[in-house]
Amino acid sequence: MPLFVKRILYVTLILAVAAIVLSYYSFELDRIDSINEAITRSENLLIEKRNTVRSYKEQVEFYKTQEGIEHLAREQYNLKASSDRIIILYSQDAKPE
Repeated sequence: MPLFVKRILYVTLILAVAAIVLSYYSFELDRIDSINEAITRSENLLIEKRNTVRSYKEQVEFYKTQEGIEHLAREQYNLKASSDRIIILYSQDAKPE
């Protein structure tokens, strides 16, 4: 086999291997980018969930206090404390019941 044909084959082989390596490297870079994006989304979700848990813990601590219990009774059950004053407002447009 002539020398120039061997050189052409070697160069072709080297270029083919380089093309395969570069395409695989490009594929891996894309994969790394998608994994990094997934990690960022997961970290943001984790921060959001931690903030939600912190908020719930604060609410639980508040409703354990006397003030929190009174607030809950007033807001959800329309109860009043003995020191509360109730003011009833009537509108002329409203029909009395």
